[in-house]
Amino acid sequence: MAKVVVGMSGGVDSAVAAYLLKQQGYEVLGLTIRTWNPDAGYSKCCEIDDAREVCRKLDIPYHVLNCESAFREYVTEPFIKCYLDGKTPNPCVGCNLHVKWERMIYWADIMQAEFVATGHYAYIINKDGRYTVKTAEHAEKDQSYMLYQLPQEYLARTLMPLGDYDKDTVRSIAAEAGIHIANKGDSQDICFIPDGNYTDYIRENADTSNVKEGNFVDSDGNILGTHKGIINYTVGQRKGLGIALGYPAFVKHIDAEKNEITLCGEKAIYASSVKCNQLNFMSIPAPAAGEEIRSNVKIRYHHRAQSATMTLTDEDTLLIQFDEPVKGPAPGQSAVFYDDDGCVMGGGIILA
Repeated sequence: MAKVVVGMSGGVDSAVAAYLLKQQGYEVLGLTIRTWNPDAGYSKCCEIDDAREVCRKLDIPYHVLNCESAFREYVTEPFIKCYLDGKTPNPCVGCNLHVKWERMIYWADIMQAEFVATGHYAYIINKDGRYTVKTAEHAEKDQSYMLYQLPQEYLARTLMPLGDYDKDTVRSIAAEAGIHIANKGDSQDICFIPDGNYTDYIRENADTSNVKEGNFVDSDGNILGTHKGIINYTVGQRKGLGIALGYPAFVKHIDAEKNEITLCGEKAIYASSVKCNQLNFMSIPAPAAGEEIRSNVKIRYHHRAQSATMTLTDEDTLLIQFDEPVKGPAPGQSAVFYDDDGCVMGGGIILA
C-alpha cells in the first residue's frame, strides 16, 4: 500500500485521520509542523507531546519539522500588515498553502511518500479531469473555504479521510481506538493568538507608533467622533465602536492613509458586487477575460454561499456580482466560489 505523511496537529482530528488511513492499509508517517518558538508566549510544545503519544499508540513513525521562519514570513507578518493597512486578514488560507502543504509535500518527497493527509473536514475529488475540494458531509464542520489556494499538484497528492464524519463520530472513533485525546477541546481560530486579543498581539510584534486616534466620518466626510486606531476595527463591525449615533452603526470603510473610518447604517453595509485578486481556480481552469460564470460565493468562513455571476476583468481581477446584496464584504478576506455540487471552483482575496 502507498505511503502517506499525515500532518499531526496534536488534536483529535489529525489523530483519527492517521488512524483511519492505517486501518485502510496505508503506511502512515506522522509529521508535526512546528510553527512556534518554544520560548514564545504562545508555545505549544504540549501539542508535540500529544502528537507523539498518538503516533506511539498507533505504532507509526513521528517527526517534527521546524517551520517557524516560514510561518512568520507567510502568516504572522502578513497578518500584522493587513491590519495596519486597514484590512481583515485570513491567516489560515496562507498558512495552508505556504506552510502546511508546502512543508508536508517537501517531507513526503524526502520520505518517498506518495501522499500527504490532514484532518480537515472536506473531500478531495477529481472532477472532469481537475482536482478540487468538495464540502464535507456535515456543513457545520466543513473547512473547504480555507483550502481554495491549493494548486492541482498538491491536491493530486492529498488525502482527507474525515469528509464523511461529524465531530462526535470522530471523537467516538478516537475513544474506541484508545487515543488519549479523544475529548480534547478544539483549537483556537487563530492559533498564534490563543487569548484572541489580536490588537495586543500586533502592538507586541510590530511598530505601531503610527497607529493613532483618528476620525469616524460618514459617507459625506462629516466627522462623527474619534476612533482608537484602525487596527481595532474591521469592515462590517458593529459592536465595540464606542460611539452613539442614535442608530445601529457599522464600519463601512477603513482608510489607512487618512486614518479615517467611515460609518454607515445597516442598509449601506450591503454590497451588490466585490472584486478580488490573487486568484486560484480549482475545479475549473481560469476563465477567459469577459466570460461570465455562475457560482455560489462565500465572502467569509461562516457566510452562507450566495449565488452570483463572476467575470474576469483582467488577468488577476475577478468581478463578482451577487443576485442579492451581501452584508459587509471585508477587504483582505477571501471570496470562495462553489458550484452547485459543493465543489470549490476557486477563490481570491477581496479588494478594497
